Amino acid sequence: MTQPLSIGLFIDGGYYAKIDEALRHDSGVGLDLGKLMCYIRKCVAEQYDTIEEMCQITESHYFRGRYRANVAEQKRILYPERRFEDSLIENDVIFHYKHLREIDGNIIEKGIDVWYALEAYELATVRHFDVVVLITGDADHEMLIRKLKALKSNVILLTGEFSAQSAVSRLLREEATLHIDLGELFTECRESMDEICTERR
Repeated sequence: MTQPLSIGLFIDGGYYAKIDEALRHDSGVGLDLGKLMCYIRKCVAEQYDTIEEMCQITESHYFRGRYRANVAEQKRILYPERRFEDSLIENDVIFHYKHLREIDGNIIEKGIDVWYALEAYELATVRHFDVVVLITGDADHEMLIRKLKALKSNVILLTGEFSAQSAVSRLLREEATLHIDLGELFTECRESMDEICTERR
């Protein structure tokens, strides 16, 4: 491999949070975004038989619904949200937010999954990524993977199946060029947690 590989990274923020929460519950450590991005480059290098320096995440995007500032402050999550945003900024991740909506007393994300898919597909057509990495467990993104593959992009699906809440549909897994399950990785080798997690408290 003589030409650098361009990687586009798209993060489903709600799903990312589920992985992080499961890790903190099971082991007392959470995901470290910077380390995770390095791990992705390493996986791409191994998959395409090249060195990490030839695998660059040229664009990365994060999507999530969030509370308005006054509600977040009431729930005491405003500061943690800002700290995570600092991490996104430090790692050159572009964040996309929509306000959460309340319908019949239930707080829901509305339109984030569609926005995620549209942005990933549109940017893939313009940037011509060699590899698109999707961090998501949404079964509806099966068609997104098919569309990305039609653009000649290889699609890596990165998931963390630690519980039923973070389980991923079989069709979604099978559609991807490569599926990486962090839950399976940790089961096989707990030491691998240091590659992508914060330090143990």
